[in-house]
Amino acid sequence: MAHSLIISGGTVVDGSGAAPKRADVAIDDGRVSRIGDLSGAEASETIDATGKIVTPGFVDLHTHLDAQIGWDPEMRPSSYHGVTTALIGNCGVTFAPCGKDNRRYLAELMEAVEDIAADAIMDGLPWNWTTFGEYLDCVQSLRPTLNVVGMCGHSAIRFEAMGDKSCDEGVQADDRELKRIVELVKESVEGGAAGFSTSRFLGHRVPDGRLTPGTWADPRETRAIQQAVVDAGGRGGMFQVAPDMRTRYDIERQMFETGAEIGCQVLFSGGTGPDGDGGVARWAEFFERNNTDGKRVTGICHTRPSGSFFGLAQQAFLRTPAWQELMKLPSIADRVAALKDPATHEKLVTEAKENGGFGEVARILHPMGTDEFPDFDLENNRNLQKLADDAGKDPVDVYVERLIASEGKELWNLWAFGGALENQWNYMRLPHVVPMLGDAGAHVGQFTDADSPTFLLGELTRDRGVYSLEEAVHRISGKSAEVLGLKERGELREGWHADINVIDYENLTSCHPEYVNDFPHNGGRLVVKSRGYDATLVAGKVVIQNGQYTGNRPGEVIREFIRG
Repeated sequence: MAHSLIISGGTVVDGSGAAPKRADVAIDDGRVSRIGDLSGAEASETIDATGKIVTPGFVDLHTHLDAQIGWDPEMRPSSYHGVTTALIGNCGVTFAPCGKDNRRYLAELMEAVEDIAADAIMDGLPWNWTTFGEYLDCVQSLRPTLNVVGMCGHSAIRFEAMGDKSCDEGVQADDRELKRIVELVKESVEGGAAGFSTSRFLGHRVPDGRLTPGTWADPRETRAIQQAVVDAGGRGGMFQVAPDMRTRYDIERQMFETGAEIGCQVLFSGGTGPDGDGGVARWAEFFERNNTDGKRVTGICHTRPSGSFFGLAQQAFLRTPAWQELMKLPSIADRVAALKDPATHEKLVTEAKENGGFGEVARILHPMGTDEFPDFDLENNRNLQKLADDAGKDPVDVYVERLIASEGKELWNLWAFGGALENQWNYMRLPHVVPMLGDAGAHVGQFTDADSPTFLLGELTRDRGVYSLEEAVHRISGKSAEVLGLKERGELREGWHADINVIDYENLTSCHPEYVNDFPHNGGRLVVKSRGYDATLVAGKVVIQNGQYTGNRPGEVIREFIRG
């Protein structure tokens, strides 16, 4: 009997961490049916993977595609980078559970935190749910291209239970409110949520400037939530945190440890600093101590320096009155034309310099160039301050000159996170760290890290040897799937789900981010594509071939997990 599909002639990197091997892969009924020498087998369809690697699909543990799925079921740009399963509902920002009267509030909260207009969210989603389980039903009805795993969020749940005071510093849930919070957490996990997420990050604010609900929740509340996750879903249920880890370092580490002791799989975003080893030794001890006797704590991190893109697309960095007027012009071409006008040019430059210019930020602002592919300057040779010093000019002049020369196309990458490269790479090598923080659907017009797996495999693994190929693939497929508790996903094994990538590894690279206006109400965002993914399959169906969508949308909302 002929197979539905055979991927022939490739080098299989199976996601387990095992060494690559030459093998063919057969697919039937959405599953991997055989792996081995299939030279005599027949198939209805064949993908020639000669000279290519064949991997499991990647599992992105940090996205914010909760709203975007409503109008972009292809889930771009994650799907451009080999991701086949995306975890949504991170950082406490979710749209369920949600009473009818609270819909606009949650949309405005997402706008404030993640840069998607509330009107786009209100009009782009059907809002036909109240519970978290009903929200997942809605997502499935939208026929997503990729698999989706959802977490319920602290912002939605705390606001539902406590109302407006849920954002107030120093205000804690009373017994009745805490009981309601626990009920909503249990109801959500029983309805299919993989767990619960919260934000303690001091940059996540609601429209009136207060911090998001949950930021100030005390240990009494977070412990009760962690227990509710385990009671409703079993040991290993997710407790995800976007931490502050600066002003409240001790209390947040205690929260991680409490969650692990109760039985949660604790997942948090982290990284390193520039001083000494950047905290790597301290984190190594922490992970080792909190991953014994059944406890589970995992960190995720950026794979490349990141934080914000500046230029003429949406953010110019310089915010003087003249620059604010410039950015109000309707298009990048209009802004370039204004920069070229001598009088306007003089006003913009003079005003910027009089207001301090770039200051110390010039040392962590790096141009991405205008060649075919971006230059991420990992040798740290081309920050704005160094370019200005070499030219004997003010950084403002260099910045403006390059914007004009590139016709406004060049973007400047702010190294706010992950800029201490050696420290970051050493952190990434720790056994309990997953180098995947794609953040797709977040900060959409400000920057994008959705190319994280592509950058990891290309720039860091192939070109710099930060990982071996088998270890890099394992971290973002098999290990990520294990963290989530996915069943029969994350590795290429006979009988497992056929979520697969065929990759031209030697030519794998990220493309330049592009600013597009494809959100409802002509909303703008940055999209980054890739080169080198010959095919990405979900449930045995090719969803992307050579960078183009096929129209297949076989994604599944996953609700059942491996739990203790």
